[in-house]
Amino acid sequence: MPRQVDHEARRRELTAALLRIAGTRGLRAVSMREIAAEAGVSLRVVQYYFAGKQALLESGLTELGARMDRRVRRRTAAAGELTARGVLEAVLATIVPCDEESRLDSMAWTAYYTAALTDPALAAAGLTLPDALENFLTTRLTDAQRAGEIAADRDPRTEIAALLALANGLTSSVLSGQRDHRAAMYIVGYQLDRLFGPATP
Repeated sequence: MPRQVDHEARRRELTAALLRIAGTRGLRAVSMREIAAEAGVSLRVVQYYFAGKQALLESGLTELGARMDRRVRRRTAAAGELTARGVLEAVLATIVPCDEESRLDSMAWTAYYTAALTDPALAAAGLTLPDALENFLTTRLTDAQRAGEIAADRDPRTEIAALLALANGLTSSVLSGQRDHRAAMYIVGYQLDRLFGPATP
């Protein structure tokens, strides 16, 4: 009797192989043949699940977003009930890589970002992820402002854009070895203190 194939699991395996290549060698090294070799399957298998390289690349972007979402949910679940500051801290701590797995994902995301600068199709596919995160956090900060947790003269969207830019810059410094995750989060905490006031011990 033929063995049944879990098609979703196979798609995930191929996408994971793509992200391993992107995280270690960049998107220029990504090809259908390289993904097949990395996943230990035939080229025909990759072609069966993905119509072309663009579909594969978009699958990788979706998975990177899903991985970040899972990390944020794990971090917030472990912390319990969170204030707006707690949510912001959890998200920013997730953006900045803290272990080998998140470092490789950050490298893959950097490879996507670099490629998207000269690839309009890839840029269009990837724009929804940062925008969705910025919108979500802006809503949380706006609610916090209405509740009196931050000053009324602060602009929530500008504050969130600045914090995300800070996290992305700190990610680069962690990836380069300039500082570690703990040092990066000290800087994040410093900026959050300026926004919300000193954190309660």
